[in-house]
Amino acid sequence: MKRSSGNPVSSRPALLGAVVMLALTSASVAAADDGRGPLEVTVTASADARTARVGALFGADGAGRPEYGHFCTASVVHSPGRDLLVTAAHCVTHAGGKLFFAPGYRDGRAPHGMWPVRGWVVPEGWTADRDEDSDVAFAHVAEVDGRRVEDVVGANRFTSGTATGATAVTLVGQPDAREAPVMCTDRPVARGRTQQRVHCPGFTAGTSGSPWVNGAGQVVGVLGGHEQGGSMADVSYSVVLGSRAAALYRTAIGS
Repeated sequence: MKRSSGNPVSSRPALLGAVVMLALTSASVAAADDGRGPLEVTVTASADARTARVGALFGADGAGRPEYGHFCTASVVHSPGRDLLVTAAHCVTHAGGKLFFAPGYRDGRAPHGMWPVRGWVVPEGWTADRDEDSDVAFAHVAEVDGRRVEDVVGANRFTSGTATGATAVTLVGQPDAREAPVMCTDRPVARGRTQQRVHCPGFTAGTSGSPWVNGAGQVVGVLGGHEQGGSMADVSYSVVLGSRAAALYRTAIGS
């Protein structure tokens, strides 16, 4: 199980931030299908429109305000209500109380605001027995100053039914121990029929819930699943997004 020290959820193992930069010297010779660089290299993510859709989750203090110290990652996915996030189920259920989402978070700042989470949708398989094949969840965020989050930062499209490894995917996650997101591209491989994995060094505590986005801007994985994302920082897992994930999305958008 991946755990984050001192935070309210189980996620990734906290390692020294230097691990991320060491990955620069261990690049695969393969190249990403979408032209985003070599595979299996983790770098600090640039601040741009694509990474603004990904952010950190925060708990709340006794007064209901965001508390210091982020945990887990979430990202905006398209929905009719333009208010929907996707993350790992273990992030929202272990956290318990009120949550906030900070898209594009870095350097102690929330450049696009702090968005209160007003509710979430979790699979029955996860709530019943923590089934690792159900470790994905959606969350709705409230409007801030009359704006909806998708109108502010845009969204990727949640997509189920894609073949594992059909294309490379890019992961963006927010480690607990860093104040900037990290990014890595790799081609997923299957772990049985229900799980998939990538090799991306330095995805440590806090990166649970990170979206796996292909070159078409589709979320085809969410960091979690086996061992709640994996027991090692350089191997990460996701549930294969199939019919159950599609049904959960339909429930989340009310269709």
